[in-house]
Amino acid sequence: MSERRLLMDTIADMTAASVERANLSDEALLLVRFAALVAMDAPVASYLLNFGAAAETDLTLEDAQSVLVAVAPIVGAPRVVSAAGKITEALGIAIELAELEMEEGL
Repeated sequence: MSERRLLMDTIADMTAASVERANLSDEALLLVRFAALVAMDAPVASYLLNFGAAAETDLTLEDAQSVLVAVAPIVGAPRVVSAAGKITEALGIAIELAELEMEEGL
């Protein structure tokens, strides 16, 4: 097994354990994870990985904006602005990937 695959499998295992043990709805869990990503100044890839799960729920862009507003006094404006930029970039990547999938499916 490659080191990259080992890392991805480890992250997947940690995520699965967290989801299994958290006593939260899917939406609440994703909002908490989103807040943690903002607080950690996570990279674009981290947001992108969570978009797939969020897309399968009733969460909206307004929900994400509300999280940014809620955490701003705690993490600070620069971190929220950084997160907003990374989220925008991740959304752009997600849209491009979806368009590619649609083109390949035609």
